[in-house]
Amino acid sequence: MIWLWLGFIAFVLLMLALDLGVFHRKSHVVSVREALIWSAVWMSMGLSFSVFVYYAYAGQWFGLGTVIDAVDGLTNSGATATEKYLTGYVVEKSLSVDNIFVIAMIFSFLAVPALYQHRVLFWGIIGALVMRGAMIGIGAKLIAEYHWILYFFAAFLIFTALKMLFFNTENADPNQSFVVRMVRRFFPVTDRFHGEHFFVRAGSPQSYESEVPGAPTVPDEAVNNAPPGTLLLTPLALAMVMVETTDLIFAVDSIPAIFAITGDPFLVFTSNVFAILGLRSLYFALAGMIEKFRYLKVSLALILLVVGVKMILAEWLKLALGEHFNLYLLTVIVSILAVGVVASIIAERRQKGRPTGS
Repeated sequence: MIWLWLGFIAFVLLMLALDLGVFHRKSHVVSVREALIWSAVWMSMGLSFSVFVYYAYAGQWFGLGTVIDAVDGLTNSGATATEKYLTGYVVEKSLSVDNIFVIAMIFSFLAVPALYQHRVLFWGIIGALVMRGAMIGIGAKLIAEYHWILYFFAAFLIFTALKMLFFNTENADPNQSFVVRMVRRFFPVTDRFHGEHFFVRAGSPQSYESEVPGAPTVPDEAVNNAPPGTLLLTPLALAMVMVETTDLIFAVDSIPAIFAITGDPFLVFTSNVFAILGLRSLYFALAGMIEKFRYLKVSLALILLVVGVKMILAEWLKLALGEHFNLYLLTVIVSILAVGVVASIIAERRQKGRPTGS
């Protein structure tokens, strides 16, 4: 089993190395076309992995499919493991859209140049993978030893869904967040961006670098007033801290959601990883269209609500629908997401067709 985990992690690191070291070695503004192509690549990779899941669990490769799933009390076959993986992947992918809304707000408030947004998101995703891996490991152990904690997760998901439906959960200004205020309290921060650098030293060539290549260099009072050699954070570092913090907050919602579907650590981790790997490309594909999907947040809240209720009624659903009841859950989730997207498109078209001033 250890070789399976090492092999999967090595594969993920290879994909990330190719992404940053080969395909995106130079900072550039990611076009919508490029983002859509990469989104299709990552999604195809995530969906194709379900083929490996099917045969691995059906053939009990590396010991997969030999342990009882702590969530539903069943031993995963090739079919049930694939259903759980795909359901988890769709849930995590759906919830990551809400993360995109907040990331867009952070970049807007901090005025992060489009040229460097890819760099922030790349390193943010590296941190997200580490954090989620740790949370999944802890969560899997808790569920295996204390099954009642699933009901706590269910209550948390239902509460989160109701909060999303009836309350405004968006922060007004990321600069006023506790995390940013603490960073600014303990670390000096430059007044402007210095190229793609997260840190600069006062008096170094990087401290005089322009905000973007070709732009005139604007004096930075924070750098000029700091003693030579002082290490300062740039606003790009603040943006990365905020993106990491945002993912940690959203992971608190999404990790219980995946544990509502399965307690198998391999299925939980792989579905999470493939959903996160495509987040960066999905951001650039959707960032300019976020306002058009006005009902998507409602859909995401309903998905959390459905998953939370499913967690509570899992035993009854298993008896009523059979061992493949996760397939029905997947259908419901995809339908809710589709309805939210279609309703948003219809509402947008109606608004465009409405006479100005009416």
